[in-house]
Amino acid sequence: MTQSNNLSAHQNVVRFITAGSVDDGKSTLIGRLLYDTKSILVDQLESLSKTKHARVTSSDAGVDLALLTDGLEAEREQGITIDVAYRYFSTPKRKFIVADAPGHEQYTRNLVTGASQSDVAVILVDATRVDLSTKPASLLAQTKRHSAIVHLLGLRHVVFAINKMDLFNFDETVFNTIKGSIQDLTQKIGLPTPTLIPVSALLGANVVTASKDTPWYKGPTLLEWLEGLDTSPQSEKTALRFPVQYVARQDGSASDDFRGYLGQIESGSISKGQKIKVLPGNSEATIAEIYLGNRTNRDQVDGNNAVDFAHTGQAVAIRLAEDIDVSRGCLFVSADDVNPPTLSKHISADLCWLDSEPLSLSRKYALRHTSNTVGAKVKGIQRVLDVETLSHAGDIHALTSNEIGRVDFVLQKPIVADLFEQSQHTGAFILIDEATNHTVAAGMIRAATAQ
Repeated sequence: MTQSNNLSAHQNVVRFITAGSVDDGKSTLIGRLLYDTKSILVDQLESLSKTKHARVTSSDAGVDLALLTDGLEAEREQGITIDVAYRYFSTPKRKFIVADAPGHEQYTRNLVTGASQSDVAVILVDATRVDLSTKPASLLAQTKRHSAIVHLLGLRHVVFAINKMDLFNFDETVFNTIKGSIQDLTQKIGLPTPTLIPVSALLGANVVTASKDTPWYKGPTLLEWLEGLDTSPQSEKTALRFPVQYVARQDGSASDDFRGYLGQIESGSISKGQKIKVLPGNSEATIAEIYLGNRTNRDQVDGNNAVDFAHTGQAVAIRLAEDIDVSRGCLFVSADDVNPPTLSKHISADLCWLDSEPLSLSRKYALRHTSNTVGAKVKGIQRVLDVETLSHAGDIHALTSNEIGRVDFVLQKPIVADLFEQSQHTGAFILIDEATNHTVAAGMIRAATAQ
């Protein structure tokens, strides 16, 4: 019964990120959601009223709603978002965790971090900064870049909020012109047919409550759209993926030789008595015991933590019936998995390059994949996305900050890898520069050659 309740609670939580260019109104939109859902304490409102920023000249709330998410002093002084700010609010229907991502190009790495933890993206488009004189209308480069990143990261739900429509007197023609441009963008990058909502974050139009100024718009408000999403974990319906993070032994005081394998279930589910296969060795075993939480030995396990079943997202300790060779970095999959991951030293991946130093064919990198870290050498760059034209350029030998490209790697030793479209958790990695120890890229595996 407890497991069922936990699962229901997980499905009731919506994690979403706001993305878009600088000054599109992301922080104000989140502030509006918090304000109109009555998720702001009285003392917070009083504090904000004393620190009202010059960005806002008028508001029915009497405060700069963007300050609800701009928590750093530098953000308040400059009127920009630098770090990803997380806020929480709820309605009678759902609970929400929202990430306010920076719009500046130099902080794109923060957007990637926030988006990787989200299921939903709300991409804001400032209607006043769209060039309506071209056909299709010209969107900002950062709007295109963020849309491409959201697509590469595999976010399940995407909505475009056309903001500042009040400055066009909520003109339907302006909305439809921008809508056509966005549909052209999403078609080129491969996003499904998007949802588009005309809003004014400052005035609250179509954010939480429907606006009487848009009688031509028959769709949901932004909050209604968020409340109606199906966010049941897709990964629970997919194959088992359990990377071993730690091998626990008994502390010497117990009479038996307890050995537990600790980690988080990244996808699928696992049950007592289930037959599993341990990769990369292909050894088969049977699940003997499952304990919720990180238990380092049997003396720390009580009966309340023992379960017969565990699912995606739960941290567990697993004991196997057979005594086989299992170490950190091994992966548990179902013994009857018809599409197991590939053991490979040669992979191709889409990279979101995050570092100020460009990718180099001569530098040494470390690829961190699940609980494994291996040396990685860049074999070549297949192509790089031009965010202005949304075309791909070949014959390029470097990848610079905030660029997106497909790169071939040769690894020091093989990893057990899924393709990203099959499993987002075991098909993704981060790349680290061994000289600086900087995280330089987020990667999504698109091809892997079997050993």
